[in-house]
Amino acid sequence: MRFLRKILDRHGRLYEKGGKLEKLYPIYEAFDNFLFTSGKVTCCPPHIRDVNDFKRIMMMVVYALIPTVIMALYNTGYQANLIFSQLGKVTASGWRIDLLTALGIGFDPANIFANIFHGALYFFPVYAVTMAVGGFWEVVFAVVRKHEIQEGFMVTGLLFPLILPPAIPLWQVAIGISFGIVIGKEVFGGVGMNILNPVLTARAFLFFAYPLKISGDAVWVAVDGLSMATPLAVISERGVSALGKIPGIVQGVELEPVAVTFKDAFLGLIPGSMGETSTLACLIGAFILIVTGIASWRIMVSVLAGMVGLSILFNLIGSGTNPMFSLSPLWHLVLGGFAFGTVFMATDPVSAAVTNKGKYLYGLLIGILVVLIRVLNPAFPEGMMLAILFANVFASIIDRFFINSNIKRRLLRNEQ
Repeated sequence: MRFLRKILDRHGRLYEKGGKLEKLYPIYEAFDNFLFTSGKVTCCPPHIRDVNDFKRIMMMVVYALIPTVIMALYNTGYQANLIFSQLGKVTASGWRIDLLTALGIGFDPANIFANIFHGALYFFPVYAVTMAVGGFWEVVFAVVRKHEIQEGFMVTGLLFPLILPPAIPLWQVAIGISFGIVIGKEVFGGVGMNILNPVLTARAFLFFAYPLKISGDAVWVAVDGLSMATPLAVISERGVSALGKIPGIVQGVELEPVAVTFKDAFLGLIPGSMGETSTLACLIGAFILIVTGIASWRIMVSVLAGMVGLSILFNLIGSGTNPMFSLSPLWHLVLGGFAFGTVFMATDPVSAAVTNKGKYLYGLLIGILVVLIRVLNPAFPEGMMLAILFANVFASIIDRFFINSNIKRRLLRNEQ
């Protein structure tokens, strides 16, 4: 490592101000900071002493996401292999199928390695495109604005594939992350200036621009020609009891009905976006983020409280025509992207509220909105994405309200 450090120091002057490669300094600086801790220190007081810098904070979020990534790999392959095992033979085509067949890995859903390897063939191409295209825009804006490339994109680049279905075309991944980075963040001034979560902005763009590829019932399992509704869609049409027998058709062949249990939903063994299905993995991530002080427990608890409170109210009201009124808080927790959104999206430090009291109101708003959207809008049974984006818009207003209230209280105290 010392040898590499000497090489970087020797060539560093070429990228500094006045050097031949001055315009490429953001790229040099990003590569340097990726390998080594920054040697820059503040020279003048005041100082805030903390062991965490921006890089450590972002890396801790990445560590917290590891359980969801593991489940994304396993469940994506598991869902596909489960369908193939029912067909009796692989009738699909494509480079992934050919590779698995050539390697002799097979499509047995009971084989953990086969599931993970199959899932990796879907997850990592999406991740690679996200990092390549998103990284390109980060470098472009860093060079134009002459500022450093922020490590925050490491988290953005990992979050985006986790909230996408495995069957999404890669060209849509490129367009989506481009919209999220450029329109959702850079037009506001870059890191720390955006009012909306860039990852959810990217997904919202894909949802409204290409609804059949991001929300159709054939995109949640990586099998060509499959038609099978997601659990929330099934509940919105026929109630929770219908989860015991979800029909599916692939290439004209009727599949054995799939039974989704609460245990399956909690562990993440259900169709859905690659990294959003496992509530258990999200809870592990929440524990890491709360213990390390990276994410706000106030927001997480408030989102949960808002969801539980309104869903219980709807349970008491009931409805003879809308089965979603009877959906319990526990099912709201384990289905869709509620757990993932609560832990990793709602707590985004830039787009969320920053005052302590504001965080409570901000979280409550998200929890209430997600239940309202799920229950009262049959055409959109998910809701978490829109709830968080809507709350993002009002986060600064919520903070301003509590800040002004605090100022007025102090002024009155001084006058006395």
